[in-house]
Amino acid sequence: MRRKTQDQPKPPFPAQHQAKPGLEAAMKPKPRYEAPAYREAGKLEERVALITGGDSGIGRAVAVLFAREGADIAIVFLPEEAVDAEETCDAVEQLGRRCVPIPGDVRDAGFCLEAVRTTVSELGQLDILVNNAAYQQHQADIESLTLEQWERTFRTNIHAFFYMVRAALPHLREGSAIINTGSVTGIQGSKELLDYSSTKGAIHTFTKSLAQSLLPRGIRVNCVAPGPVWTPLNVADKPAREAGRHGMDSPMGRPAQPEEIAPAFVFLASEGDSSYITGEVLPILGGETVGG
Repeated sequence: MRRKTQDQPKPPFPAQHQAKPGLEAAMKPKPRYEAPAYREAGKLEERVALITGGDSGIGRAVAVLFAREGADIAIVFLPEEAVDAEETCDAVEQLGRRCVPIPGDVRDAGFCLEAVRTTVSELGQLDILVNNAAYQQHQADIESLTLEQWERTFRTNIHAFFYMVRAALPHLREGSAIINTGSVTGIQGSKELLDYSSTKGAIHTFTKSLAQSLLPRGIRVNCVAPGPVWTPLNVADKPAREAGRHGMDSPMGRPAQPEEIAPAFVFLASEGDSSYITGEVLPILGGETVGG
């Protein structure tokens, strides 16, 4: 059944907080990733995608839509997120595609190399890399932001993107695509997310620079920059009451559901849709009208 925009759940949601990294399985309401209004067209047939943070949130929705378009999938996730990863793989396999779960920490360059090797070994090739894994923690001011948090955020949110691209490049070919997940905070900044917004700004510039670098090889590089999205990242960051009100201040009065963000990744992965698009940052902001 087609799902209308006005049918998406609106906050306030139940007050809720989880220990990091947070699990989609424990969220109320559950984030939506099935995308019943989406109509697949075989855009990614005979393709293989590796998605970091593919167990939940945007990553899960992207995995499912890529599978619906004909791709086989490998997902990277933290070991403590295994219950979410299992649901993602089940959803992909129910669509008749293969799903390879790869637990580990993208802050480790050696693990990133091994994740790519596992993907190619299990699925035969690599055509699409989605850098999506992220770490986020609000702090009231710069004095509250510890060196440990600063380094963890940068290692997860931007160092890992570099690690994954370096590992993937020997296997990518003309027509391949790299898609990074940015954020509205990388466009506008965020006073309580100094480290996170800094990494997202870096991701946007990394995308533009890498696109220029890889253009001669025929590999396109783009970025999706969402506003508020209902994912475990937020319930594992904000206090319970604030998490339940996530996205209320957006023009649409609610956060996006992952299923509303994932089609942009399909668009940017598909040569049939976006062969002339590279180096772009695509904001999806629920009515905010800022440039990328």
